[in-house]
Amino acid sequence: MRKPWLFQTLTLTLARPFSSSAPSTNVAVKKVTKSNFESSLSDLRARIKECDFVAVDLEMTGVTSAPWRESFEFDRSDVRYLKVKDSVEKFAIVQVGVCPFRWDSAKGSFVSHPHNFYVFPRKELQSKDSAYEFLCQTTSMNFLARHQFDFNAWIHEGISYLSRAQEAEALQKLSSSYEDRLSNSNPEEWVEIPTGSTSDLLFTERMKIRFQEWRDGIIRHPNGVCPLEENPDSKKLQFQTIFFKMRPAVQLNGFNSHQLKLIKLVLRKHVKDLVYVRTDDENSSPQNIVVYADSEQDKFSLMKEVKDDHQKSSEAKIESSVGFRHVIDILSSEKKLIIGHNCLLDIAHICCKFVGPLPLSMGDFASFVHKVFPYIVDTKHLISASNAIQYLMKKSSKSLSSAFSLLCPKISSASQSSASNSYVKVEVETNETCETGLSCWNSGAKHEAGYDAFMTGCVFAQACSLLGIKFETNSPTIDFTRNEKLQHHINLLYPSWNSGTVINLSTGVEAPELGYKRKYPTIVFSNIVLVWGFLSKLAPKDLKDCISKVFGADSVTSVFFLDSTAALVQFSKEEFVNDFLILKDTLEKNDDAIAVLHPLAKLLEGGNTRAAGYETYKEICGASASKVLFADQAEAIGIRWKTKIDRVNEEAKDVDEYSDVKQRNERKTDKEKSNHQISYDDVLSSLRASKPLCGKHVKNT
Repeated sequence: MRKPWLFQTLTLTLARPFSSSAPSTNVAVKKVTKSNFESSLSDLRARIKECDFVAVDLEMTGVTSAPWRESFEFDRSDVRYLKVKDSVEKFAIVQVGVCPFRWDSAKGSFVSHPHNFYVFPRKELQSKDSAYEFLCQTTSMNFLARHQFDFNAWIHEGISYLSRAQEAEALQKLSSSYEDRLSNSNPEEWVEIPTGSTSDLLFTERMKIRFQEWRDGIIRHPNGVCPLEENPDSKKLQFQTIFFKMRPAVQLNGFNSHQLKLIKLVLRKHVKDLVYVRTDDENSSPQNIVVYADSEQDKFSLMKEVKDDHQKSSEAKIESSVGFRHVIDILSSEKKLIIGHNCLLDIAHICCKFVGPLPLSMGDFASFVHKVFPYIVDTKHLISASNAIQYLMKKSSKSLSSAFSLLCPKISSASQSSASNSYVKVEVETNETCETGLSCWNSGAKHEAGYDAFMTGCVFAQACSLLGIKFETNSPTIDFTRNEKLQHHINLLYPSWNSGTVINLSTGVEAPELGYKRKYPTIVFSNIVLVWGFLSKLAPKDLKDCISKVFGADSVTSVFFLDSTAALVQFSKEEFVNDFLILKDTLEKNDDAIAVLHPLAKLLEGGNTRAAGYETYKEICGASASKVLFADQAEAIGIRWKTKIDRVNEEAKDVDEYSDVKQRNERKTDKEKSNHQISYDDVLSSLRASKPLCGKHVKNT
C-alpha cells in the first residue's frame, strides 16, 4: 500500500540585494531515477498543472567537440547556430532539473518543488539499430566530478527516453516488420526445401512425418488432446502440446534458427493447415509455436489475433521506453512559462533529445522551439534588460551563481522571521519518504541540475519583483505570460554569450543587443577570408604583416585565430578578399623564385596553406566530423583544393584594373615572357614596403 505523502516546508526569503556574499542554506532537492520515476511523474504532473512557472536546467557531458567549435564574435548567426546544433547532436544530457513554482496568496510566498532527474540514453527497444553514442568532454566530466556528480546513479539508474520522432519511427518499423512477418507466413509464398545436406533432408522428412501424424490425430479426435510423439533419446522436451488462442498447438523448444526455418518450410509445403507462429511470452522471451487451423478463414483469424497481440505488446514496449520524455510532454502540453538561465543550449538539447532532429537554420529552429514551448524567459536576458537590476548587480558576472548571490542574498529559513513586504519568499515543499521508504531528498548544491533550476526560479521571482510586478494583486494565480511588465522579455534568448544579439523565438528575428560592447571592430563578413593549414609557428602579427606588405598597412582590420592551424582575416575592403585569393592561387601555381621572394611566402610555407571565403567556414563548421584541429576537420570532409576563388566576383572586377599588366605583357618578347605569368614589375610592386605598424592592434584569441 502506498504511504501517505507527509509534507515538510522549508521557507526561504529572497531579500532585496545588498551583498555579494553567497547564501548558505540547505535546499531539499528530489532525486529521481528509474526506480522512483513513475511515482515522481504522477506527483510532478499535478505540480506543473497548478504552478505559475517552471524553472529548468541541464547538465551535459560536454559543450564543444573542438576549440574552434566554440562561439566567437566572428561567427555569423548561421555559423553560430551550426555550432550549437553540433554540440547538441554530439553530447548527452546527464541531469535535467525541473522546479515548478506556485504563488500561494495565503502564505504570501512561492512554493517550489525542485526535482533532479538522472537521464541516460539507454537502448530499451530491441532492434538491429546500433546503440546510442555520444561524446564526453574531459573538462566537463572533471567539472561534474568536482561537484560530486553520481556517475553510478547516472549510468545504472538513469531514466531512458525516446524522442517523439524516435517513437514515431519505432511505431512505423513495428508496423512494417509485422507486415513482413505476415507476408512471410503466406502459404503461397514458400520456397523449396534445401537438398544439399543429408542431415537437413533427414530432419525435414522426420518433421514432416511427425507433424502430419499430429495433424491427423487432431482430425480423428477433435475433442481430445493429441500429443506429438517425442524422440525417446532426446534429453530435452522439444515438443510441448498446448492450446494457443483456443486452438491445439505445439510449442517448439531447443531448436536452432536453421532447424526452425526448415520446420517452417515443411509446414508451408506439406502441412498447410498447420501455421507457424512466433510470439513473445510475458517476459518478452520469443516463443515458437505450431498451431492447427481447421480452415483458411480460421487461419486468417488466427493471424489477425497474433498481429493484434504483437501490435499491442510492441506498442506497450515503445510506450514504456518513452521514459523521461513524458516530463517534457507535460511541460509542452500545459504551455507553462519556462524559465532558464542563458538557456538556448539547454532548450536546444531538450528539443533535440525529446522532440526530434533540429532544423538546419536558426529561423526554423526558433519556430520549432516556439511550437514546443510557446513561452520562455531567459533570466540572463531579464537581468540585463533592467537598469535597476544592473545597478544592483554592480556590473558583476551575469552567471547564475552570481545573480543568485547578488539578487537573493538572504535565502535562509531564519530570515523568514524578518521578512517584510519588500521581500519575495520561497518555500520548498517536500515529502519525507519515497515509496521504498528511503529518502529521495538530497541537499541541493550548485551545478546540480535540480538545485540550479531552483536558483533560476528564485532569480526570476526576485527580478519580477524588481520590475514592479506585484504578486499579491494576482491572487490566487499569476499569469506571467500576459503581464505587461514582462511582455517585452518573453521568448528573447541569447544565441551565445558573446553574440551581441538576441533571438526572438516568436518571430525568428535576431536583433542586436542594446549596450553590448564588442571586443573587436565592426565585423563585415563579406570582407573576411578563411586561411588554414599554415605552419603552427605563424603568429597573428606575422600573418597580418605579410598580408599588409602586399595590400597596404591599413588593409587588414583584424586577425582572429580559430586555433593554431586556422585564422579568419578581415580586410578593410571587400575587393581585397578576391585579390588575396587570386594572388595566393597565382603564387602557388608559379612555384619559382618569384614566389619564394614574395611577402606571402611566409604564409604559404610548408605547401599546405588553404584559403577561401566565409562560406567555406560555414561549410566546415556544418560538417558532422569531429576533429580537434580545424585543418584536420577540413581534410576530413574532403577539401583537397588549396584556394577557392569566387569566380563571379573575379569576373566582375573592373577590366581597367588589369589593363596595365596586360599591355606590358603584350610588349614582351617570347624570351622575356619565359614560363612565368607574373612580370618582374609585378613582383617589385608586390614587394613594396609597408608603412610602420606602430600602434596597430592585432586582434587574436
